[in-house]
Amino acid sequence: MKHDQSYVEKDFKVIGTRVPRPDGIDKVTGRAKYGADAYAPGQLVGLVLRSPHAHARIKSINISKAEKVPGVKAVLTADDLPDLTGGRELDTLENCMARDRVLYDGHAVAAVAAIDKASAKQALKLIKVTYEKLPHVTDVDEALLPDAPVIQPRHSKEGQPANQTARMEMGHGDVDEGLKEADIVVEKSFKTGQTHQGYIEPHACLASVSPDGCGELWVTTQGHFTYRNMCASLLGMDIAKLKVTSSEIGGGFGGKTHVWIEPV
Repeated sequence: MKHDQSYVEKDFKVIGTRVPRPDGIDKVTGRAKYGADAYAPGQLVGLVLRSPHAHARIKSINISKAEKVPGVKAVLTADDLPDLTGGRELDTLENCMARDRVLYDGHAVAAVAAIDKASAKQALKLIKVTYEKLPHVTDVDEALLPDAPVIQPRHSKEGQPANQTARMEMGHGDVDEGLKEADIVVEKSFKTGQTHQGYIEPHACLASVSPDGCGELWVTTQGHFTYRNMCASLLGMDIAKLKVTSSEIGGGFGGKTHVWIEPV
């Protein structure tokens, strides 16, 4: 099998050089402003109540006691968000706030806005959620079995495993010819668990809405135009009425290109 030596013999102008860091000085001196550093006079504090179950049906959510806590200005559930009917937008919105079922441990089920963190925490404790626990899967192969519990029924398609939402095949070159020319062929199946980007900074967002219906988000994101378009679409807003300002990023690696808490 012949190998292309052109890359080995070539002198690169970028690979192997030091990458300029225009944000370096601000970060090491503490001048950099991250998402959680955004502040507005009179701002409210938002906290999210999350599911303790990996898969469960939400039978009821009682927020009546939480709403009566002094300092609490709003308690939200999926009922307060737009009622989308399908597609990727519905998937994104249900990831921001569970509607009928929670799909993972930590799935958001309610949110509280209050004048301070103590009031918000107290309100969260008073939200009563009744769950019906459902079978769950934690393994890809297990999820593809014929009798596996179906996590998202609307994505199930006839003729494919119930939890398979998409299939992609990619190829390059002549595989059969390459195997014939190979000196050694090793065949083995490899498997790894789901991984996360592992950035240090969690998601953070400051939202402001003016009397004329215009909104502004100060958010830790790798793509403020993507966030603007997605949030406006999910909330039924004209994108011209929503401005997104991206803060400094405390690590992202692709994990901060999709909305999570911002529409809430």
